Amino acid sequence: MSESVPAPTPESVRSCDLLLSARHVVTQDAERRVLDHAAVAVAGGRVAAAGPRAEVAAAWRAARTLDLGESILLPGLVNAHTHAPMALLRGLSDDLPLQRWLTEHVFPVEQHHTPDSVRAGAMLACAEMLRTGCTCYADMHFFSAQSAEAAVATGIRAVPGEAVFGFPTPAYADPEAALDAARAAHERFRGHPRIRPALAPHAEYTTTPEMLQKSFALAEELDVPWLFHLAETRRETGDCLARRGMRPTAYLDSLGLLGPRACLAHCVDISEAEVRLLAERGARVAHCPESNMKLASGVAPVPALLAAGGVVGLGTDGPASNNNLNLFGEMASASLVHKAVSLDPTTLDAQTALDLATRGSAACVGWPELGRIEVGGPADLCALDLNVPWMQPCYNPVSQVVYAATGAEVRCTVVAGEVVWLDGKFTTFDYPALLRELENWAKWVLEKV
Repeated sequence: MSESVPAPTPESVRSCDLLLSARHVVTQDAERRVLDHAAVAVAGGRVAAAGPRAEVAAAWRAARTLDLGESILLPGLVNAHTHAPMALLRGLSDDLPLQRWLTEHVFPVEQHHTPDSVRAGAMLACAEMLRTGCTCYADMHFFSAQSAEAAVATGIRAVPGEAVFGFPTPAYADPEAALDAARAAHERFRGHPRIRPALAPHAEYTTTPEMLQKSFALAEELDVPWLFHLAETRRETGDCLARRGMRPTAYLDSLGLLGPRACLAHCVDISEAEVRLLAERGARVAHCPESNMKLASGVAPVPALLAAGGVVGLGTDGPASNNNLNLFGEMASASLVHKAVSLDPTTLDAQTALDLATRGSAACVGWPELGRIEVGGPADLCALDLNVPWMQPCYNPVSQVVYAATGAEVRCTVVAGEVVWLDGKFTTFDYPALLRELENWAKWVLEKV
């Protein structure tokens, strides 16, 4: 339900850039309102109004109007953790445990990356995310500036984290150079409306305590998110105990690195005490259920984290370990796997799953105004076609979004008020040309295997 407003007089009609109307608008505002037969007015890249279609249409004169008809309009989804350039490696190596997958297959190929290959992989990833209703993502990869370039070219928002490793990569010879690259990316994209660079040390087993503290200090200096893999597997925990004498979460805490700036991917192997510690410290957790299932890493205790007051978002992980970047599938997987593990069908209900992919992920990536449709907030939106068979009938739009939608029914994606995907076409870049380019990059990958 929405508040009524007085009928506008001609003098009170205001101009906006875009007016979208749909059968349902899932706002994800503080009250989680779902508006029926509603519209959203957009001006200057922000939501100017959201309410009953007739009232909004009468109050706003739009330069462009999109009547989406039988659709669900909702906030753009936010991917709290991925490795976008790894789209080039999709399907290259599957059905392996994490450490073998990384050390025997992924790392060796990635040592051949160039700025151009990173940009091409990120372009493909950005296209996939926009096509499936994602309007912002947090990335972890070296050559992060090239990942940012892909985001700029496609129109998506991005939090590109410069990956920091304790061994040489194609982008830098040592961790100090990685920090220099992160600083340079921050300066290059300073003030950009859609790009907010971050620091992204990889994991406990690929870094040193000094590297972690230096990267965190730089993140604090630049006031940017700090992205990290934490407690992804039992093996990681055992190895960390052997190396550091502590479990991974305690190790980070001992270095003073747990807090709201930290977005920690996975957090699968954490104890009840560590759940409470993460919540108390205010650290963010990026839940990646499909990658964790595919790599047989386990299931993160997300319901316990939420019950403890923790902040949790939803990520896909990289497209080489998932193998997709589709957050609609991720929402369904998150809800279903926790029901199966807990033997409780009420666990992680549809509204909670949608919260993870919107408001929760927005908090994780340090962009808390995203993931909702509110007046004055960013106009990042996506629309699902209700006319496809698997979306009918629609009794509960939130349930339909989480349990019925696949991402294939996304007919419109809007970022900062700009329509970037509409009815089968990207509007910001030449997708057929990208596909032709990717044919050559696929050959390049096979030559490096």
